[in-house]
Amino acid sequence: MKQKAYAAAGVDIDLGNRVKASLPKLLAATHRREVLGKVGGFGGLFALDTRKYRQPVLVSSVDGVGTKLKIAFAMNRHDTIGQDLVNHCVNDIAVLGAEPLFFLDYLGTGSLEPRVFTEIIKGFALACAQNRCALIGGETAQMPGFYQPGEYDVSGTIVGVVEKSAMLDGRGVKPGDAVIGLASSGLHTNGYSLARKIFFEQLRLKPASYVKELDNTLGDELLKVHVSYGPVVQALLKKFNRPGQPRAIKAFAHITGGGFVDNIPRVLPPHCDAVIRKGAWEVLPIFRLLAEAGKVPDEEMYQVFNMGVGMVAMVAPGQADAVLRFIQRHGHRAWLIGEIVKGRGVTRVI
Repeated sequence: MKQKAYAAAGVDIDLGNRVKASLPKLLAATHRREVLGKVGGFGGLFALDTRKYRQPVLVSSVDGVGTKLKIAFAMNRHDTIGQDLVNHCVNDIAVLGAEPLFFLDYLGTGSLEPRVFTEIIKGFALACAQNRCALIGGETAQMPGFYQPGEYDVSGTIVGVVEKSAMLDGRGVKPGDAVIGLASSGLHTNGYSLARKIFFEQLRLKPASYVKELDNTLGDELLKVHVSYGPVVQALLKKFNRPGQPRAIKAFAHITGGGFVDNIPRVLPPHCDAVIRKGAWEVLPIFRLLAEAGKVPDEEMYQVFNMGVGMVAMVAPGQADAVLRFIQRHGHRAWLIGEIVKGRGVTRVI
């Protein structure tokens, strides 16, 4: 059978249709009763149950996973990237108190490779199911000549909802509040351009290199999945921020690109500083290795990387111990890492 002209030009529509035929089965675990229609329509449909809210506020975010993709390409392992993207987006709206509702993905590639496509979508589906977030649609674009062979890009959009009166915006943060840090799994999805330069160019390591300090291969360490804090955040708010009672949880900050230095101030009032105390938590070995091998000064490390803390919570001082124990019971390592003081809206790492 003669090859179709479009396929000969690099875009195989029939292959795309065959690969996408497996999507309904892959996405079944992410289904929520509010989802209408079917996968593959021109738009995803979600019927928000407004009876659950007095004043529902929709919260949205869009993101990618940056140059962490380069590690996936080098390892030819694509099952974690989808999880990274979903969890990152979940965390970004969780800081406002929002429950995730649905997620849409974008995948752009030069040539559609069925195995790679399936691994990525399985990652999306797994993370969506774990976060009770429906995966209701997306876009897969075949663009020959646009990407290097074997490479692709992914991005995602998430939509969640929060009751307006329960929304966290940092306005309740005040001097004396405690700062609690929740453990990360590693770099998450930030700082990979610097990490790749140090590991692969300066140290001349390979993804398959076993690194004693990490007790792991470098590639496996760098592909550790970005932790989702969404479920524990929702549990914390249900337990400690009950309607009609003073809020114990004042604010959250997702420690992503910009580290402590640029992310915590996003939820600080202008008259408050966050003082973060070095040594108050376990800095993961990968960060110590990056600092030593790359000769990266401390002030830059805390602005580029999460340093082992992927989310911070600002908490009323009288509730800090109870909140800390609650987080730990929910399976996350956590520490009291600092406090809020009078200032001008900045983070001070001391």
